[in-house]
Amino acid sequence: MTEDARFEDGGERPLNLGALDAGDLEVISSLVQDAVLPVTEIRWQASKRRVGLLVNRIRWEDVEAARARGRPVERVQSLLVIDNVLGMASQGVDRSDRDMILQLMSVTFEPGEDAEGFVVLTLAGDGALRAKVEALEVALRDVTRPYLAPSGKLPDHGA
Repeated sequence: MTEDARFEDGGERPLNLGALDAGDLEVISSLVQDAVLPVTEIRWQASKRRVGLLVNRIRWEDVEAARARGRPVERVQSLLVIDNVLGMASQGVDRSDRDMILQLMSVTFEPGEDAEGFVVLTLAGDGALRAKVEALEVALRDVTRPYLAPSGKLPDHGA
């Protein structure tokens, strides 16, 4: 018998997760909520049918342990990669503004016919990125060591 993974299982190890269905994508979405990235860290490789984003995400999997030990909040740089991309669209994102910082709120899947559909990255401030995909395949992989979040705080969404 197998058990579901728990946040505690991540510990100090870098994450390397994949999503092939909407349920898997919910896990990735929860881990990249409130991630920030400069607009310059979005790459669409049309010939490889891939979109990659280098995000600075909160280590949500470590927040409770950090609080228990009195440690500050940490972030880590992670690659969020969407494969099987047939096309891209954006709203509220000025790619010419090289200083624009985006905040990722969620990653969802809107199914279409057969296996295709849209991966939607909802951004703070009414922005969004929408990738038309042949099939859902999203990966999240930590690529740096954790670092202290500059603010030292978790985001407050007024909850």
